[in-house]
Amino acid sequence: MKEQAANARMVTKLLFRLLPIQILLAAVGAVNGLVSSFFASNYVGIDAMSAVGLYSPLNMLISSVSTVLVGGSVILCGKYMGENRKDRMQNVFSLNLVTSALIALLFTVLVLAMGVFDLSGFLTKDGTVRPILNRYLTGQAIGIFPLMLGNSFAAFLSLENKGRRTFAASLIYILINVLLNFLLVQIFQLEALGLALASSLGMWVFMGVQAQFYFSGKSHLRLRVRSLSFSDIGEILRIGIPGALSNVYQTVRGLIVNNLLTSFVGSVGISAFAAADNVMRIFWSVPVGMLAVSRMLISVSVGEEDRQTLTDVMRVMFKRFLPLQTAISAVIILCAVPLTRIFFQDPAESVYMMTVWGLRILPTCMPLSIICMHFTCYGQASGKHFLVHLLGLLDGVVCVAGFTALLIPVLGMNSVYIANPLNGLVTTLTILVYAWVRKKKFPRNMDDLMVIPDSFGASKSDRMDLSVRSIEDVVSISAQIRRFCLEHGIDKRRANLAGLAMEEMAGNVVDHGFTKDKKNHSIDVRVAHKNDDVILCIKDDCVPFDPGERQKIAENDDPAKNIGIRLVFKTARDVQYQNILGLNVLTIRI
Repeated sequence: MKEQAANARMVTKLLFRLLPIQILLAAVGAVNGLVSSFFASNYVGIDAMSAVGLYSPLNMLISSVSTVLVGGSVILCGKYMGENRKDRMQNVFSLNLVTSALIALLFTVLVLAMGVFDLSGFLTKDGTVRPILNRYLTGQAIGIFPLMLGNSFAAFLSLENKGRRTFAASLIYILINVLLNFLLVQIFQLEALGLALASSLGMWVFMGVQAQFYFSGKSHLRLRVRSLSFSDIGEILRIGIPGALSNVYQTVRGLIVNNLLTSFVGSVGISAFAAADNVMRIFWSVPVGMLAVSRMLISVSVGEEDRQTLTDVMRVMFKRFLPLQTAISAVIILCAVPLTRIFFQDPAESVYMMTVWGLRILPTCMPLSIICMHFTCYGQASGKHFLVHLLGLLDGVVCVAGFTALLIPVLGMNSVYIANPLNGLVTTLTILVYAWVRKKKFPRNMDDLMVIPDSFGASKSDRMDLSVRSIEDVVSISAQIRRFCLEHGIDKRRANLAGLAMEEMAGNVVDHGFTKDKKNHSIDVRVAHKNDDVILCIKDDCVPFDPGERQKIAENDDPAKNIGIRLVFKTARDVQYQNILGLNVLTIRI
């Protein structure tokens, strides 16, 4: 139990270390929407707010395609990282960028044509709003290419543990977006076109700051067009489409909800919903950031068949992420009135109270949405396609659109808001019932709730999780590993080698890694017996250290130095090192 708790602490520490940057990344698009909505409502008018709201479903469609490629690529790249298949990682990276660029150009042409040639009739028939929407579409088209490429760069920078560059790019984007909105909307009075151009031009800067790292020659992942293979495109789509279908469903949901609001409430309802939604998007960056860090660790854990870390990610979600999000939701509800005043100042206007009630009701759906998002991501990585499609359909369109259609004749505008927490209840119950049906019993632990197959990884009897915090732990754990091997029928020579390998590698981390800074560190050691192999996995959160490089240096050094490392590399069947999300991960097969 102590070892499992130590592993959970390491997972928690890693997730929360990565979380701030991922939240900021998720907030970039939300800040764009909030800034645009602020300038639209205060300097252009309510009709411009309607244009922002009417573009939202189309933007969701573009984002859904980006999500297919980014989500599928990152999960597949994480699996290959867990399996240490570096060539396949390079191919997935290159394939993602090339495909994203081609699709972005196609969307750019289509959206530009809609704006220039007045092809936006399927979004609105309102003769007053439609010309404003056309100008807004024209400006937004320019930013589609950097939006899709910027999303890809951000995801892969996280895998390379270079999230600080994305952090810098995000801050620069926010500043430029505000400045350009001030110049183009307030000073030059370009109205809806200025709103869209400000975010589009800012997005080019956001993409450029991140792309520079991949032109510097310092990145592990590099664009390789000449050797590009499309063999992985099917797997990327297979993994990415189920999760991204939720965005497609939300596009359909947005169109349905907009039509219902137009019919029962009027354009003022669309303006109110757009205002509340744009405020909520800022706060949605928190659960989206939580999902982003979890997705990376989930995909790597699936590749490594690391059952313990996989379940620990979900435990962190329930024990840490959910309470945090509940507190944030409470703050939003308490601040509903001042947040509404960002857009509307007159309480006598109907749009004012419609927005206030949106900010009082919508936050209640956020904690339950975190559960749905995490189980959807896990389903993508583990091949549970039925669950992913079911959750996507329910969460994306059926529940929200269905409950809104049922309630809007009676509750009016508030039906749209109430439909969202009802949707969260349905999806959470769906996850529980799915596990109950598949396991043929009520889930009593995380393994049951996640429906992890018995064949996944090593069984509990065939693995042992240990934690190292001092050099004394190294010696005692080395003896435990020897006993574990002998009890599982491993010959004495390999049992001794397994103990020696752990003692040498973990001892080296304690002696050198633990002393590099003043932080508290630990080593997570997992030994497993599978297919007659002894597999040692040693993880630590110290500074990056590749024993393979040390071993190469030692070959031309004093033969008396680094004897332990040399012996491990010469006698083990395979030794692989990776730095995954800031963790040193050493896998030894004996």
